Amino acid sequence: MRTRIWAFIVVVAFVVPLLAAQVEFGAINGVVTDSSGAVLPGVTIELTGPEKRTVLTGGRGEFSVVRLRPGEYDVLITLAGFSTVRTKVVLAAGRTERLTIQMRVGAVEETVAVTGVTPRVNTQSAAPQLRTVVGGVVGAPLAGPREGFNTESYDHIEENRFRRVEADPLSTFSIDVDTASYANVGRFITDGMLPPAGAIRIEELVNYFRFDYPQPSANEPFSITTELAPCPWNPRHRLALIGLQGRELKDREPSQRNLVFLIDVSGSMMPPDKLPLVRTAMRMLTDVLTERDRVAIVVYAGASGLVLPSTTGEHKDRIHQALAHLEAGGSTNGASGIRLAYRVARDNFIVGGVNRVILATDGDFNVGVTNQSELVSLIERERESGVFLSVLGVGTGNLKDSTMEKLADKGNGNYSYLDTLHEARKVLVREAGATLDTIAKDVKIQVEFNPRAVFAYRLIGYENRLLKNEDFNDDKKDAGEIRAGHSVTALYEVVPVGATVATSDVDPLKYQRETRPTRAAASGELLTVKVRYKAPDGDTSHLLTRVVINQPASMSANVGFASAVAEFGMVLRGSPDSGDASVQAAAARARRFRGSDNEGYRSEFIVLAERASLLRDRDGSIRSRR
Repeated sequence: MRTRIWAFIVVVAFVVPLLAAQVEFGAINGVVTDSSGAVLPGVTIELTGPEKRTVLTGGRGEFSVVRLRPGEYDVLITLAGFSTVRTKVVLAAGRTERLTIQMRVGAVEETVAVTGVTPRVNTQSAAPQLRTVVGGVVGAPLAGPREGFNTESYDHIEENRFRRVEADPLSTFSIDVDTASYANVGRFITDGMLPPAGAIRIEELVNYFRFDYPQPSANEPFSITTELAPCPWNPRHRLALIGLQGRELKDREPSQRNLVFLIDVSGSMMPPDKLPLVRTAMRMLTDVLTERDRVAIVVYAGASGLVLPSTTGEHKDRIHQALAHLEAGGSTNGASGIRLAYRVARDNFIVGGVNRVILATDGDFNVGVTNQSELVSLIERERESGVFLSVLGVGTGNLKDSTMEKLADKGNGNYSYLDTLHEARKVLVREAGATLDTIAKDVKIQVEFNPRAVFAYRLIGYENRLLKNEDFNDDKKDAGEIRAGHSVTALYEVVPVGATVATSDVDPLKYQRETRPTRAAASGELLTVKVRYKAPDGDTSHLLTRVVINQPASMSANVGFASAVAEFGMVLRGSPDSGDASVQAAAARARRFRGSDNEGYRSEFIVLAERASLLRDRDGSIRSRR
C-alpha cells in the first residue's frame, strides 16, 4: 500500500506541472493576402513581447506560431514592395489568436486589428502529420497530386556513365548556374509527388546552395577550390569536388543596371502562382534598385507592347503601379515580345553596366515562332548585342521547362523557377548580384585524369552542358556565365586503379598502340583542372590551372553537403550508378554537414529529403505522371 501511495505522489508530481504547463501557452496564426485576395508566401512575421519569434508565411500565405507565453505582442508584417503592417495581439493562456492580414502595394505603414479568436486549443500536441518547416514556418501537410490536364514538358536526360581513363582521359563541360530544377523538384515533392526524371538536373540541385569557398585573388574574377574524399555511396571509390567562387560585390557599388521586364500576360498566366506571383516578385526586385538603375516593362500575349518606358529606379511607385495593372488574357506570341524587349534594352544600353532582359513565363509559346530551335536561334542572335537574358519560370500544369532552360543557356543568362515569394526573394533580392551581375562569361572546365591513379570516372550531372574536348580551346564556343557572389560546384566519382567498374568498351585498335604515360603520371597527381573564361565584354579567354594530388582527406563540410544533395538527386532519378545511395543517407549526411545555415535553405533541403523518403516508401518506385 505504501508503495502505491508513493507511486501516486510521484505521478502527481510530474503530471500536474505538465498539465499546468499545457494551458500556460497560446498560439498566433493567420493568413496574409494582397489587396486582390491572392495569398502572399514569404512574408516576414515578427513577434515582440513576452517572447521574440520570427517566421515566414508558407506557400498558402499562412503562418503559425505555437507555444507562446501569454501576454501582449507587437506584430510586424513586412514584404518588399508592400506597405508595412503593424498590429497588437493580447494572447491569453490556452487560446489561439487568428489574424487575417491584407497588404497593399506601396510604402505607407498601416495598422490592422485582430479579426478572429479561436476558442481553447491544445497547442502542444496534435495528430502526427508531415509538415514543411521553412524558416520556422509550419506549412501545409503532405498533399496528394493535383488533378487536371497537364502538358508540362522536360527533356530526356542521358545520364553520364563511367568512362575509362585509358580510352577517354579528358572530360570537358560548360559550367551551369541555373537553379530552376531544385525549386521545381521541391514543388513536386511538396505537392505529394515524385518528380519526373527529366525534371531532375543534379548540377542544378547542388548549385542551388552556396559553399564555403574562398574569395578570389585580386586579379581573378573567381577562385578555384578542389577537394578529394571517400565516395559515400561506394567506399571503394572517391569523390572529387571542383568549386568556383565568384567575387562578391561588397568592395564596390553594383554595376548600373538597364533591365527590361518581359512578362507573359497570356491566358495561361491567370492562376495565382503565375502572373500574380510574377507581379509581386518584380515589385520585390524593383525595391532593391537604385536611382542609377533603369527598368522598362514589355508584355506579350497575342501581340506585344511597351507598358512602361525605361524608368529610373527612383520612381518605384511608377514601376509598382505599372506592374499592378497587368492582367492576363489571350494567346502567347513569345518571339514578338522577345524582339521588342531586346530592342528596348539596346535603346537604353549602358556601357559597362548590366544590360539584361528578364523573361517571366510558363514557357507556353503557342503563336508566332513556336519552334524551340527557332526561338533559341533568335536568342543567340540577340545576345551578340551585349544584352543578356534571364528566365523566371512559374506555374504548374503547362510548364515548358526544356524551352526555358535552353533560352537562358543561349541568352548568356540563368534559369530560375519561382514557386513562391520565398523563392523569388532568394533569386531577386538576396542573390540579386548572382542573378544579374556577370563577372565572367564562356566559362569552361576541362579535367585530365592520370591513368596511373584513375581507372575510370564519371561526371555527376551536367549532361546537357557537355562539350567536345576541342571546344575547350575554341573561343568561339559559347559556355556558361558566373555572376557576382555565385558559387559553382561539380562532382566527379573517381574509380582508383585496382578497383573495377562497368564501362563501355571498344575493341582494341589495329593500327595504333596505346598511349604511353608521361613522366608526370608518376608524380602522385590524380588529375588536373583547367578553366577558361572571358571577361564580360571580352572575346579572348584566359586560362587557370589547378592540380589535385592523389591523397584523399576526410570529408569536409563542402563535400559532405554537396554529396548529400547529389545523392538525393541520383536516387530520385533512378541512377544506374548510385551504388548504396539512399534518400535517408543523404538526409542524414546533410544534417551532419548543414553548418550555420543562416538563411535556412539547407534545413529546407533536409525536410524535402525526408518528405521524398516518405513518398518513396508510400509509392515504391512510382513517379509522377506529369
